[in-house]
Amino acid sequence: MSVSRIVRRLAAPKKVLTTAAVAAATAGMALTAAPAHAAAASADSAAQAQAIAHKMIPDAAQYQAFSHIVEHESGWDVDATNSSSGAYGLVQALPGTKMASAGADWKTNAATQIKWGLDYMNSRYGSPVAAWNFWQANGWY
Repeated sequence: MSVSRIVRRLAAPKKVLTTAAVAAATAGMALTAAPAHAAAASADSAAQAQAIAHKMIPDAAQYQAFSHIVEHESGWDVDATNSSSGAYGLVQALPGTKMASAGADWKTNAATQIKWGLDYMNSRYGSPVAAWNFWQANGWY
């Protein structure tokens, strides 16, 4: 297939999708909405991380402040990685390896990341509320 033909097809996304669907049907394949499934899975992961944080941060105001920061930093995605800085995880630790001080499972465990993030906010700012106040004033923490 020539480059100009590929460009024309990419310029007409409906045609590309229709062509792909017809080709898949002809080959006996079914097209599924994998990204929607992935979004549901990450919504479950976010809800689980939020539940863990609620248990670890019983004070409502402190939890809300922590939650606002995490929502802005990572969207409650344990695997979130900033492509430009390399910051990692729920609280966007930079470098992410700093979280190893809270547990060897820092890359995948929300509780470990939350523990590290709470320790960081408490030691640097005094509390999640103070960290959120700083974040609001500066756009980072």
